[in-house]
Amino acid sequence: MAQGITSAFVQLFDAEVKQAYQAGRSLAGVTRERNNVEGNQVKFPKIGKGTATVRVPQTDVTPLNVTYSQVSATMSDYIAAEYSDIFHQQKVNFDERRELVQVVGNAIGRRMDQVVIDAINAASSPSTVGTDVGGSGTNLNLAKLLAAKKALDAKNVPSEGRVAVIHANGLSALLDETELTSSDFATVKALSTGEIDTFLGFRFITIGDRDEGGLPLASGVRTNLFFHRDAAGLGVGMGQRSEINYVPEKTSFLVSSMFSAGAVAIDDEGIVKVSATE
Repeated sequence: MAQGITSAFVQLFDAEVKQAYQAGRSLAGVTRERNNVEGNQVKFPKIGKGTATVRVPQTDVTPLNVTYSQVSATMSDYIAAEYSDIFHQQKVNFDERRELVQVVGNAIGRRMDQVVIDAINAASSPSTVGTDVGGSGTNLNLAKLLAAKKALDAKNVPSEGRVAVIHANGLSALLDETELTSSDFATVKALSTGEIDTFLGFRFITIGDRDEGGLPLASGVRTNLFFHRDAAGLGVGMGQRSEINYVPEKTSFLVSSMFSAGAVAIDDEGIVKVSATE
């Protein structure tokens, strides 16, 4: 087989990886996102609160003195690469390309999700819901969902744009909750599809165990993340791009896809960590 691959093939592979990456990424659009970031950092502004005062005629107005601050996310570089041995193929065919597309695309998607998860989990002072809420050492349950909602409501976090990232084990526990599965209480199709889409104003996203880390697990206690999309930010310095290079020493093609991104918790008041015993 020729050692060169046409640019048309590289472009096709890159386009397919982008599609696979976008389809395999679970947390797309759940945070504030900035694309085409220049430099190694992206800054997200944070504006404080103000209180209106009584207006007294003929006196100077009282300024709100709103505080302005910003948080920064540092870009990190990531790559997903795999060799394609020329002795394992007669030519670069559709089947192999499809397999490599899925492997590379899914690896990028999971890593992008992990960048967001790690940033939200690193919030310094979020609200917390303990594992004993709704029963001693319990998994996810209705009481914990209500506690998470209450914590955000108390901080005046907007109801629109709330997200709950939970583990598959937590979803299994929630499917035992009558209030979440009965049409008398909710409009979800939990029993017919095995999923929970929205409940109590949260959009639920379920992920399982991941080699990248996934949702934190320590001593059998899982940390599930409930947050508002404006409470975290994701900056992408270099969007996903692919390369295919022949490596003579390996008698193989090195198929690589890479990106640069960073995330940060912007407002801890919009984040709740919910602990669940699995």
